[in-house]
Amino acid sequence: MLKVGDKVKFLNDIGGGRVVHFQSKSIAVVENEDGFEIPVMITELIKVAEVESYTSVRRDFSKPTEPKVVEPDPEPEHVAEIIEGNDDPNFFLAFHPVDQHNPVGGEIEVYLINDSNFTLLYQYAHFDGHKYETVSAGELESNTKQHLEGLTTIEISNLPKFWLRIIPYVKEAKRLVEPISKEITVNSVKFFKEKSFTTNDYFDGNAMIFDISANPLKDEVDKLTDSDFKKIVKEKDKGSRPIEPKKAIVKIPDIVEVDLHIEELIDSTAGLSNREILDVQMDKFEREMKLALENKVKRIVFIHGVGNGVLKQEVSKKLKSTYARFNYQDASFKEYGYGATMVVLRRK
Repeated sequence: MLKVGDKVKFLNDIGGGRVVHFQSKSIAVVENEDGFEIPVMITELIKVAEVESYTSVRRDFSKPTEPKVVEPDPEPEHVAEIIEGNDDPNFFLAFHPVDQHNPVGGEIEVYLINDSNFTLLYQYAHFDGHKYETVSAGELESNTKQHLEGLTTIEISNLPKFWLRIIPYVKEAKRLVEPISKEITVNSVKFFKEKSFTTNDYFDGNAMIFDISANPLKDEVDKLTDSDFKKIVKEKDKGSRPIEPKKAIVKIPDIVEVDLHIEELIDSTAGLSNREILDVQMDKFEREMKLALENKVKRIVFIHGVGNGVLKQEVSKKLKSTYARFNYQDASFKEYGYGATMVVLRRK
């Protein structure tokens, strides 16, 4: 098994170098003699010590020989077991970063976790808005987890909707558990926030975990805000409670300010390209524009700073293409200098 510091040769190319780190389970990064770091498939590498041992053995070179392939040690298989009292349907979708210190710096492994005494028949698919593409399907034994796929940095910036269909069963049961069909939408910004990844019982490091088996009624209750609960209680007790004076209507502010500086949107930009940073900022712009229109805000100011002008140009381009019916201009120089754009959503 290769490890950091091993001297290696390329199987299908001239030269070699030293392993400096691993980009994923299947890719090692090799520093060559010129000091360049090159990502190489592990199956395309061989240790120098093994190469030297080959030269000391007499071989018949009249017959072609196949190169020795160095395979990484397989992960130990988790043996399925039945755990007393673990009879509730507990199923999770987990995103586990290979690089724990920089989650988006390497591959993100996606797992289906079966934390129950049920056996699962499952289908895991992507939905891009038009079609469902099955990525993995099969049977998952009780109290085990299944690796579904690996996501690269590029794929994280353009995530689909994740769909899971599960049929839980046991050989003998007093009741049947209904099949589960669950859609999970993950905002790509979550992968850049450290607090999204937490300690858990299923991995040595932190992971982002979503509950698949939660009661649908509980899901709906979780979506209710405090104001929703107050409204429900008020309607329920309307007949028995004294009439309360009407509350004053909250006036919508004439101007809403939105700061698009990246440090205001995510905790860290480590591992992000300029394009990915811009995507995060423009995603914030889109969401705030839609929210302002829904709330009938009169004016909205986007604070983008001066910088090299790229963000301001992108905001202007989006306003011209998607929101052409609204007028926009540089915001007050006295308040914002040259670093903000004001959009007039309505006159009155």
